[in-house]
Amino acid sequence: MNLRATHASIALAGAALLVLGLSACSGTAGAAEDDAATAATAGYAVDSDTLVFGVVPDSADTETNYQPLMDYIAQETGKTVEYHESTDYAALIEAAIAGKIDVASFSGFTYVTATNNGAELTPISSIVTDEGQEPGYYSQAIVPTGSSITSLADFKGKKVCFVDPSSTSGYLFPSYNLLEEGIDPEKDVTAVFAGKHDVSVQKVGEGVECEAGFAEDSEVEKSDKVKVIEETMVPGAPLVYANALPDDVKKQLVSILGEVTIDDIIASGVDSADTDGFRSVFYATKPVDDEYYDLIRDICQKTNATQCQG
Repeated sequence: MNLRATHASIALAGAALLVLGLSACSGTAGAAEDDAATAATAGYAVDSDTLVFGVVPDSADTETNYQPLMDYIAQETGKTVEYHESTDYAALIEAAIAGKIDVASFSGFTYVTATNNGAELTPISSIVTDEGQEPGYYSQAIVPTGSSITSLADFKGKKVCFVDPSSTSGYLFPSYNLLEEGIDPEKDVTAVFAGKHDVSVQKVGEGVECEAGFAEDSEVEKSDKVKVIEETMVPGAPLVYANALPDDVKKQLVSILGEVTIDDIIASGVDSADTDGFRSVFYATKPVDDEYYDLIRDICQKTNATQCQG
């Protein structure tokens, strides 16, 4: 090999080493960036600067009702709180299972269904709407104001509005109460799923699609076109956090949401809480745990509801 060829070989070898070195550096830098991105999102639905707040779509006013609470969480955690309203109860359950929410307000039945199907969630507290209340609210059986129906026994053979197959007060407890009357909610009535509590109330009030139905008390009391013929107390809806969140964030959420009153929230500087609208749906939170929802698990067994199955 002549001297010129030797110099060329050396030059090519050097160039190859330089390219390999740059590639290695680039790979190291890329890996570091990927690791940093992973660390920033680990345990969060989106990233460490954001908390996604999931809500059961109960009525047309759902987002408005929860906005002051989201403002409070944002203020106290220093994170952006994104509102996530699912199209229906099943979609919220799927979002929880997929890790797409960080904090949420479930119904009791939705919480049990979600955890039975793999969602890793922990209850923090339940909202009460009046001073001196304990967690819980009423599932109410309703009929049009002028209806001749006076009891659940009269629901047999009727067109009956339920809210959603995963609704606690709009399906699970109503199904149990109908079964207690000897009425099969799948065979002995024509079931209509309204999707939301306010829509169930509306349809029953109109008396066309539904001759009777069920909804939670807070929506029923807004209408003068329906009357309540029976009611059942159900466990209060839980505020929950996703178990995947970092421990310090979970502790912070428990501190923020575990036991707080509307006056505490207003005093902290959240002006959006100081309204009649928010006062009508929120007075305080009281701590609840997973065992609190054992009653719902018992009703699941008694009704053999498919939604309860894991």
